Order: sequence, then C-alpha cells, then structure tokens
Amino acid sequence: MTTRCYTVAFQGVEARTVEVQCAVAPGLPAFNLVGLPDKAVSEARERVRAAFSNMSVALPSKRITLNLSPADLPKEGSHFDLPIALALLAAIDIIPPDLAAETVALGELSLDGKVMPVLGALPAALNAAEAKRTLLCPKTSSAEAAWVDAATVIGADSLMDVVRHFSGQMPLPPAQAGEVLEGETHKDLRDVKGQERAKRALEIAAAGRHHMLMVGPPGSGKSMLSARLPSLLPPLTATEALETSMIQSLCGLLDEGGIRRSRPFREPHHTASMAAIVGGGRRAQPGEISLAHHGVLFLDELPEFSRTVLETLRQPIETGEVMVARANAHVTYPCKFMLLAAANPCKCGHLADPNRACARAPGCGEDYLGRISGPLMDRFDLRVDVPPVAFTDLDMPPPVEGSAEVAPRIAMAREIQTARYADQDGVQLNTDAEGAVLENVAQSCADGRALLKQAADRFGLTARGYHRVLRVARTIADLDASDRIERTHMAEAISYRLNPALNKA
Repeated sequence: MTTRCYTVAFQGVEARTVEVQCAVAPGLPAFNLVGLPDKAVSEARERVRAAFSNMSVALPSKRITLNLSPADLPKEGSHFDLPIALALLAAIDIIPPDLAAETVALGELSLDGKVMPVLGALPAALNAAEAKRTLLCPKTSSAEAAWVDAATVIGADSLMDVVRHFSGQMPLPPAQAGEVLEGETHKDLRDVKGQERAKRALEIAAAGRHHMLMVGPPGSGKSMLSARLPSLLPPLTATEALETSMIQSLCGLLDEGGIRRSRPFREPHHTASMAAIVGGGRRAQPGEISLAHHGVLFLDELPEFSRTVLETLRQPIETGEVMVARANAHVTYPCKFMLLAAANPCKCGHLADPNRACARAPGCGEDYLGRISGPLMDRFDLRVDVPPVAFTDLDMPPPVEGSAEVAPRIAMAREIQTARYADQDGVQLNTDAEGAVLENVAQSCADGRALLKQAADRFGLTARGYHRVLRVARTIADLDASDRIERTHMAEAISYRLNPALNKA
C-alpha cells in the first residue's frame, strides 16, 4: 500500500503542492528518496531515522521508497523532513493513513525528534487553505501561519506530539494567530527646519507613491527628511499586510508570528550586490526591492551604487514585479515600492559653494551625477534640489506642521485614489495608472493642458516624463480634494520635473 501526505515547494511567494508518497515493499533493506531532491532534502533520511530511533520506533527491514511528486519540480530546503516522517509513520501503521492524506506538513526534524522552525509557513497556510487541508508545522512557526483565517493550523513541538495527535491520545489545539506588532516610533517631520519645498515634495511622493530624488550638499537634510517618511505613510491594509508578510516569511523576518501594519522601509548600503537588491542567490531569494513591497526603498548616496545594480531597477519600477532568472529557477516576486534616493551634487559635495568646491568644478558635478543613467533619471517623478540650511532657519522655532498634521492629508489622498481605482485591476494609486485609465482620471483645465504642452515642447519631455507629470499633478489635486487638475496643480508638478540642477530627461 502507498501512503501519502502533502507539503509545498516554494517558487517565489508561490507555494506549489508536493505529494509525498511512501511505499514499503519486500526486498533488501533500503531507504530511497526520489523526486529531484537537493542535498538538504536527501539528508532528511538520516534525520528521520534518528528521530524514529529516539521514539523507539524501528524501521522495517524492507525496501522503503519515498517519492516527492511532481518529480520534475526541484525540491529544496529542510522543511521536507516532517512530511517524509508523516508519510512513513502512516506506511508502518503508527498513524492513520487517511488523516495523513488530509495534511500539509512542513518542518525540520532534529536528531532527538524535535520539530524545528522553518521559513515559509504563511505561504504554506494559504496553499493548505486552498486545498482544504490541515497544515501541520512547527509550533514556533504556527502563529504566523494562523493569520490565514481559512486554514486550520496545528503546531507541534516534537514528532512524538505528532504521533499522539494523529493517534488520538493527545490532540493538539489549533494555533492562534500572532499579535499585530506595534510599529517603531518614527521621527517627526517637525524636527526638520527649513527645506519647505523638499517637505512638500515628500508629502506628494508619499500620497501617490511617486519616486523621488533629492540632491544637495552634505548636511542639508536629505537623510533627515528620508528618516521621517515612515511617519507620513498610512498603515498597510489587511491585503497589503498579508502580501508583505508572505515575502518576510520566506526570509524569516516575522517576529514570533506577529504581523506589522507599518509599511516597510528598506535602506540598503551602497555596497549591496545585485542579488541583494533585486533578489537571487542559490535559492533565488527575494531582494530589497521585494522586501520593500508596498513600502519604501531608500537609496542613500545613489551615484555610489554599482551602475549595473542601478540599471536593474528600471524594469521593476515600471512593472511592479521582478523575475529572478537562474539556471535552475525562474522566480517572480512582487515589488511595488516607492523609490526614494539621495545624492550629493558632486564627489566633494560642495559644487554650489565656490569657496569649498574642488578645482574640477563644475565638470565634476556632471561626471558624478552622470553615473545615474538618463533612462533611470527619467523614472523619478520628483527631482528636488535640497540647498544648505541657513543658520537663521536653525534658530527659528519648530515648524507648525509636523507628521501629525501632514499624515492625515496623505491618508485622505490615498483614500480618494483607492475609491477611484476600486474597479481597476492592478491599479491602486495614481502612479499605477496607465493608458486610457490615466487619460480618464487626469482631466485638466484648458490652461493646465496648455501649460503642459508648452513645457513638453520647450524642455523636450519624453513620453514617460509627460505621463509622470500628469500622475504627479493628479496627486497634487487629490491633496487639495479637487476633482479636476487645475493650472496651479500642473505648474507645481512640472516644477518638480524640470529642476535645472537635476534635469537629464
């Protein structure tokens, strides 16, 4: 008789069903594992054998064959230990085979039979819910899996607990979802004195998830402004929190099964590799752009990043997803993020100050910012010059508006956009609108249209730049709760696009 249970193999955030089949037949004693397992899966035989021995369960002196179906799907990771043990326990009549066949299991076994935590419990729970099966996983991973309401999740500390549960001696209770974790205390926008134009641009960028580049000398407040962006962003919706948590689950970033409602804010160092930024490695893991899904990716000292790394951002910025292609895997991860970048105007950073600039000025500025290619620069919706802060500004009282005053305006603008695009698949905010949808929502007065046409003709806007100005103008109008884009909205959007110090498009 062949017994079976189920587990999953991860391809990106997708958990694909794997059927674990076990057959015990007469013949020379053997323990064979087939179905395209990697090294970690092949070693499961020894871990399962030791765990059985610890429970005083002897394997039969027969030919044991375990097949992981479909056989052409690569199987990677140590989470196959528990389903292999479960199918084998059913084959030797220690647990009921019919109960094992209704279970999706994942977990690593230690040599003494403990069930160790593994990555990916949340995507596995979604797979189990779709198949209407029970998920059996390590107890330490069960809290995150229990966030899927439609799934029945059982957490076990040891293989002996699993045997007692399936034999009816000591049933395990369903797992409870982890807590909604409080976000970190964010820094307040009120701390920033001066830089009113940069703060206004930050508000617009946050309201519509527009990509933004700040250029200014050292100490002008670029990093300070960026650190306060999380305090302006609205919390994740339930759907967004589940999507981001699935990616974090694959990377082991969920703390004790808790899910955060605060939006991700990722700030990799400029020495990060391409695999770290876009994803990759031996198992095609998600990169920083996917970990920033529905949040912010902040790249400080943008020209210092590798040119190759920066160019790989161009396609994900447009499509909202990235395909990590390797010889043994083609994995797609979601990555709808807001790109926030900061840069000095030149290598020394003092291009605008004749008393401090180097002897190569002004050519050094063109060389330094020239590391950012024209096509990538064209994808920044807002380009802001951040000048040095005057000492008189530093002596002024704190500004009237801080994060508590600006955040509600951003939340209101996003609610307007959510309602506007409720019937549009794949469109959540103004930055996602394209084609006929953008033409429909970006209706402007005659003066506004004329101004945009004049700017496009005079400054040679690309087609991409033209549409991005429309999106920014639509967001500015939303912040004013205006149904139509007025001339003032269009003028402000154009001013961020055509900054003389930064314009390369």
